[in-house]
Amino acid sequence: MKRGPAAGDKGAPKTKLVAQNKKARHDYTVEDVFEAGIVLTGTEVKSLREGRASLVDGYADIRDGEAWLLGVHIPEYTEGTWNNHAPRRVRKLLLHRREIEHLIGKTKETGAALVPLSLYFKDGRAKVEIALARGRKAYDKRQVLAERDAAKEIRNAMGRNAKGMRAEARRRR
Repeated sequence: MKRGPAAGDKGAPKTKLVAQNKKARHDYTVEDVFEAGIVLTGTEVKSLREGRASLVDGYADIRDGEAWLLGVHIPEYTEGTWNNHAPRRVRKLLLHRREIEHLIGKTKETGAALVPLSLYFKDGRAKVEIALARGRKAYDKRQVLAERDAAKEIRNAMGRNAKGMRAEARRRR
């Protein structure tokens, strides 16, 4: 009975999305994205495997040369006992020293924020995708939506035009 990939098999990593912060890409202009591991307790992992988490109020911060994830809500594990975790506790992020130094430099000089975009399992390990992002003003949000709608309208028009040309070519035959 075969279990998992063969010893030399390096297939694509298996990912399971747990939570996504869709509003972050609307509220912020994403400049750079980093993948970080998270230090979790056992009941947090079990709760995440059930697909329960919220990134809505979450953000990352760098304190004393370490990256921390704050405001992310991972509800208590329903089958947990007295040693269950606190839902909004501060969690350590696992990043390389170079990445942390890069983030320190960017957040200090430009005033950018660190926002979690998604929380997922990659090859059985919990990962969070954090973005170095700059907040958008209300008029910027409207402008981005208008540009997106215009691009969609252009794609649809080109598709209708191509479809019409194919139909006309069939009629000529």
